[in-house]
Amino acid sequence: MTDRVRISFTPNDREVRVPAGVSVFDAASWHGIAIDSTCGGHGTCRKCKVRVDGPVEVSTSDPRAFSPAELDAGWRLACLAKANEDLAVEVPPLVTRPKAATVGVGRQVILRPAVQKRCVTLTEPSLADQQSDVERLVAALDDLELTVDLRAVRNLPKALRDNDFTVTAVVVDDRLVDVEPGDTSEERYGIAFDLGTTTVVATLLDLSTGTPAAVRSMLNRQQPFGADVITRISATMLDPEAMGRLTAAAHETLATLAREVCEEAGVNPLRVYEVALAGNATMTQLALGIDPEPLGVAPFVMATRSLPRVLATDLGVPVHPGAPAYTFPALGAYVGGDIVSGMLASGMDRDKRLRLFVDVGTNCEIVLGDSRRLLATAAPAGPAFEGAAIRCGMRAAEGAVEVVKIDQDDVHLQVIGDVEPAGLCGSGLVDAVAELVAIGLLDSSGRLLAVDAAQEKFPRLAGRLREVNGERVFVLHWSGGQPTVYLSQRDVRELQFAKAAIATGWRLLAEELGVTEGDIQQVLLAGSFGSYLSPANAVRIGLVPNISVLRIVSAGNVAGEGAKMTLLSMRERAGAAALLEEVRYVELSDRPDFNDRFIDQLAFPG
Repeated sequence: MTDRVRISFTPNDREVRVPAGVSVFDAASWHGIAIDSTCGGHGTCRKCKVRVDGPVEVSTSDPRAFSPAELDAGWRLACLAKANEDLAVEVPPLVTRPKAATVGVGRQVILRPAVQKRCVTLTEPSLADQQSDVERLVAALDDLELTVDLRAVRNLPKALRDNDFTVTAVVVDDRLVDVEPGDTSEERYGIAFDLGTTTVVATLLDLSTGTPAAVRSMLNRQQPFGADVITRISATMLDPEAMGRLTAAAHETLATLAREVCEEAGVNPLRVYEVALAGNATMTQLALGIDPEPLGVAPFVMATRSLPRVLATDLGVPVHPGAPAYTFPALGAYVGGDIVSGMLASGMDRDKRLRLFVDVGTNCEIVLGDSRRLLATAAPAGPAFEGAAIRCGMRAAEGAVEVVKIDQDDVHLQVIGDVEPAGLCGSGLVDAVAELVAIGLLDSSGRLLAVDAAQEKFPRLAGRLREVNGERVFVLHWSGGQPTVYLSQRDVRELQFAKAAIATGWRLLAEELGVTEGDIQQVLLAGSFGSYLSPANAVRIGLVPNISVLRIVSAGNVAGEGAKMTLLSMRERAGAAALLEEVRYVELSDRPDFNDRFIDQLAFPG
């Protein structure tokens, strides 16, 4: 064994040198080469599949992820493949643009952005009038009380004298951030970011008209560190250098999206004078280089609920150097700024109806209440809804089964991209389980029907009940006579754990408010996953209250909508700040009855 080894990665065409004994996954991650993973390289998700040319032992987990033929061809799990000698590694392309909701439920706002541009023509100085350039400009803007940034002072003298003393003052809040030559008053833009754990969405807004100019989304480049906030926090605790890499990955993601939306709209990035960021507490702290470790251990403490003044450059966003970044305040370690943004957009504090807001994800945030009282909590749903910890799970990208319909005779699949099914995303998982429960192939406890009973009741479907690697499965799709996409008994359990955590959360909030399930008048399913979830199937598995599906609304990307609203209206920022005082956070982890209540919710409704 040598001290250092070479690893050649394709199709990246990168050769790296690393200490012998390092895993292929770590070697790739250290050098910015993305390999799919949801567990952060801990050997549990079995997503980090690579083909290795060179001597790498077969781990105990590899046979569960690959067929004998694939193992012979060199396929290994990257996190368990140790590089003890020089290797050539083929990395399957990572889906960086998963299907995501880019718009959501919002409200109309009065257009009053923090960014103002004033074109002024000043009188030229003379020996009789030696007033300074800054004093001359500030006097012309006498309705504003301004703090002047150094950049504005640097640019002002030349801008005045090269343009016959006609300039445009760029003001954000009460700060003069720049002075531009001539009249550029119609060019003012902002970017609203929804910084999700899985997907990040950016919307470029024309602040003069309030209209979107471009929108793009992409996979959060922190993905190699794990699918959820806990694994990313753990990464910073296990490796002192991980914190810097996570912050850099967040900046790369935001910067890439900023460049893309500006390019799509034909907008000079220097004309973007403000950004807004809605993200959970962990994502926000990591993006700003704030240690997230206290968020991951009891008593789960944030660095701050409301951040001090932040600049776009602090987030790595390549826009105007003086552009501030509005960041949403957070209610708690696991009910962060993205939920405050969602509540703002959906008007949770304005509606007299009793409404339930559920942002379904790895960490599920729940808000229940009306205009008089609001309670919020977080439930540890786990990664099932993201397609992680699911045998054939994948993100909502091309090839993912997103809709499943099952009748007495056959299975009908809807696949993203209308291509050969490659896996099962979260909405497809919920559909598959709900459909099997509805026809009776899954009982209320979540157990698949025995083969003999299935043959008697469902002769055309019974053949889909098989064993794969010693585990009972229901096959959704075959290829070459082999089951390629299937639902396992373990997958059903993962979904049961996730839905039980969420159902327990909203039921406990209902008890705190003294209301019943039947009193809830509307359910808002927020986030990308909520946008594609079937309301009927959400009711069928007990994820949400048993109310009319007409009262269950796919709210979409409400976090992004809230971020847009704060760029367009200063008044909405005051509304976001007020929510900190209006919403009471309920901590579930210290409730002695939580586990018993959770167990009660595991079964599917009869």
